[in-house]
Amino acid sequence: MQSFTSARIAVVSGGRSTERERSLMSGRAAWESLDRQGYTTRFLDPADKTFADDIRSADVAFLAIAGQYAEDGKLQGLLEHLNIPYTGSGVAASAVGMHKVLAKTVVGAAGVAVLPSVALPARGEVSTQVITSTVAFPLILKPLSEGGSIGMTLCRDTAQLADALRAVDPGAGWFAEPFTTGIPVSCGVLELDGSPFALPPLATIPTDAEFYDYATKRDKTKYRYECPANLPSPTLDAITTAALTAHDALGCSGYSRSDFIVDPDGRPVWLEINTLPGLSHTGNLATMAAAAGIDYDELIRMILATAHTTERYRP
Repeated sequence: MQSFTSARIAVVSGGRSTERERSLMSGRAAWESLDRQGYTTRFLDPADKTFADDIRSADVAFLAIAGQYAEDGKLQGLLEHLNIPYTGSGVAASAVGMHKVLAKTVVGAAGVAVLPSVALPARGEVSTQVITSTVAFPLILKPLSEGGSIGMTLCRDTAQLADALRAVDPGAGWFAEPFTTGIPVSCGVLELDGSPFALPPLATIPTDAEFYDYATKRDKTKYRYECPANLPSPTLDAITTAALTAHDALGCSGYSRSDFIVDPDGRPVWLEINTLPGLSHTGNLATMAAAAGIDYDELIRMILATAHTTERYRP
């Protein structure tokens, strides 16, 4: 387990994605924690023109960043080219994990329950029949490679779906999957000395919203956390097993967070993975870690200790 006590640590945050503000919240929290613990740190933003030069002076990159150009393997590729150790998953795991349909294909093949889905063709007009031949109403239209529930549209009939299709650019990458009522649950995975372990699952209960969408996530009056989730033991066990399976199947490193929906019958269905989960003090991962007896500074140290220079695969 590496400590990097004398290393020059670059906290990389911000970036150019639509999740920039969420990234900055994570970055500031992680930076303050590392500074408080006596590490030598510098805050770097890939959106700055000098980033490619500035990062070369770092001994290790602590990635507190999300979204495109950051969580999709592009930033990881640059760091591997420069031989700079970094936290989080490698290039391939990041790229596949960010592509929701590919990720579901891999995780589903590993035996985890996933929802059916259909990706919109990147070229040409998309008819509602292309989607509804695979996915029944009600359905959710989602971006293929965005986080934070950005851009999700609930469609209950053909008219709503047609309106949604007219509003999106198919070339940007979209897919549809069934809208499933139930309880949104997340489960974090951390690694200690290379061995992954699951954190207590966290349920997010919307209090003033139809489902846990982008607007709800950013208004704390519209939801409450429940950690550990108040679910039957077999359901909790299924969630933690599925989170560990997804982490391994996708080749993730260091840490990850899988999101599920638990249907009214208590069946958890895997939705997606976050290969660089948010690191704010009150976010999902920190809340789950606290429930496991891991305080915030310890969480940051654990993540830092997993920094690596190349993609790591487990057999």
